[in-house]
Amino acid sequence: MLEVSLSGSLRDATDGAASIEIEARTIRELLRKLVERYPRLQSRIDEGVAVSVNGEIYRDNRDVPIPEGAEVFLLPRIQGG
Repeated sequence: MLEVSLSGSLRDATDGAASIEIEARTIRELLRKLVERYPRLQSRIDEGVAVSVNGEIYRDNRDVPIPEGAEVFLLPRIQGG
């Protein structure tokens, strides 16, 4: 079971939850299960999110495995120029 911490701006889509416990083996599975539980997250994911796994940030590679006990954060993608 993973504990996923959410950035403050994503909490409105999760009924205010700061963290969520969920079972997932990859980033793709994590995002799918989060949307199943909190459908309003879909639009935020479509806008772009990054997932931090043990301090490494992944923006586009969703096939990355998530080790058991990993520190996981879901962050809105920050647009830059």
